[in-house]
Amino acid sequence: MAVYGGDVPEVDPRSGFCKSTKIFHSKRRPIPLPPNQSLDATTFISSRPHNGKIALIDATTGQHITYSHLWESVDSVASSLSDMGIRKGHVILLLSPNSIFFPIICLAVMSLGAVITTTNPLNTPQEIAKQIADSNPILAFTTQQLIPKIASSKLPVVLIDGEIQIKKFPVKIVSTLSDMMRKKSSGSRVKERVDQNDTATLLYSSGTTGASKGVVSSHKNLIAMVQVVVTRFKLSEGEGTFICTVPMFHIYGLVAFATGLLSSGSTIVVLSKFEIHEMLSAIEKYRATYLPLVPPILVAMVNAAEQIKGKYDLGSLHTALSGGAPLGKEVIEGFVEKYPNVSILQGYGLTESTGIGASTDSLEESRRYGTAGLLSPSTEAKIVDPDTGDALPVNRTGELWLRGPTIMKGYFGNVEATTSTLDSEGWLRTGDLCYIDEDGFIFVVDRLKELIKYKGYQVASAELEALLLTHPSISDAAVIPYPDKEVGQYPMAYVVRKGGSDISHEDTMQFVARQVAPYKRIRRVAFVDSIPKNPSGKILRKDLIKLATSKL
Repeated sequence: MAVYGGDVPEVDPRSGFCKSTKIFHSKRRPIPLPPNQSLDATTFISSRPHNGKIALIDATTGQHITYSHLWESVDSVASSLSDMGIRKGHVILLLSPNSIFFPIICLAVMSLGAVITTTNPLNTPQEIAKQIADSNPILAFTTQQLIPKIASSKLPVVLIDGEIQIKKFPVKIVSTLSDMMRKKSSGSRVKERVDQNDTATLLYSSGTTGASKGVVSSHKNLIAMVQVVVTRFKLSEGEGTFICTVPMFHIYGLVAFATGLLSSGSTIVVLSKFEIHEMLSAIEKYRATYLPLVPPILVAMVNAAEQIKGKYDLGSLHTALSGGAPLGKEVIEGFVEKYPNVSILQGYGLTESTGIGASTDSLEESRRYGTAGLLSPSTEAKIVDPDTGDALPVNRTGELWLRGPTIMKGYFGNVEATTSTLDSEGWLRTGDLCYIDEDGFIFVVDRLKELIKYKGYQVASAELEALLLTHPSISDAAVIPYPDKEVGQYPMAYVVRKGGSDISHEDTMQFVARQVAPYKRIRRVAFVDSIPKNPSGKILRKDLIKLATSKL
């Protein structure tokens, strides 16, 4: 039986649509949210009762952290940070690959009311410098290998691995994580009041348009997300063992592995990077039950199924969860055929909605091919005509707007971007063109926003175009998503050469590759006489996409 929050007039129980308000309501049971406003996400996560023993395991070394050690460590690190003068509202940068220590740092920072900002270890020093300039952190946690990427920032650093005295570093090392974890919590630290509406995380996303922006998420957003995650996996009925292949710096990894799942007593087996055989042997060794992943990993599993037959015992695995981009029918059926005992579930969300939006919670739901799923608990949606602004009924395509307890507070220090994405009633414009069918399932048809989804990572066309235009031999450029079976989409550039220039495909790709993270690289180039634009000068990307894909 569907339950709807509050007193909702005449909601169609099948689709969740209300004719008088033109709002779609979630058919999932609403999530309980704590009434106490003076509560931080760390306290909420640590206080949920469960019977879990082991919290985190390093898949490579076998090193593990028990739940009692986890919360002692969080307390010790918070105490050390407080002694260093870290206070509510201060921003702390975390630059690290996946590790069993990543959650400890996040939870410790948030418990003080300080704000965690994460960044992709693959990003270039220039890309990271941009984020540092925007978010203004006062301390960084990073690994020895990644120090050169932030050396120019002059930020004081806490070393996540190793000891201070090993060698000279080009930055000021103020402590090591192991020293902080060993420190006995003084108990006398300044405990500032942290409210649910205070900022907890600052994750960078290309947003609904253009350059990267800091997404401000509150403790309330994270608490609501924890409740959605725990209900979705029915973890209140018992713990699971999860393999962590998705990056913890990304909203998907952060909400699941660094926060949400730890409230349920589940065990998280951490892989520092994705390698298919390492992942499969971890499933076998630790009897993993859940495998969250992104579509390229799922495709890799389908493609490798014959080679790995009989090599690994995957009998414990019952659920694979895909997020980051929708799965096609052939991928789902290919997976079901090769792994008949594993249910495949999907999720749809944005950094701006704390990773939550819609999901399929059973194989039967996933078999509505192409669906992003049903609206997440306590979430409402509108489908809005982009031209007229009218809210549309069932089976009509328009921009998906979302509202609910997981929607961000706004973009950091960017009023203009915030007001163009969040309206005064709390609706988030997702930039995705969707329709909702008569049973309440959301289907993503296209993107209004000009983002390329490479292996689940967001790449902004505008950022790459701006970079191409700095090349002395290029007079104009447009970047589009080019479809690819393995990675989803990759950036393709249409380039107009300056008169007399003979810049090649290879030169163009190398020029960009030197300045961006690997996932943002341009992997295909076509030279044209001019870039098609509308009268106001906006690139007609749809025409270029048609041109590129007509040859497929």
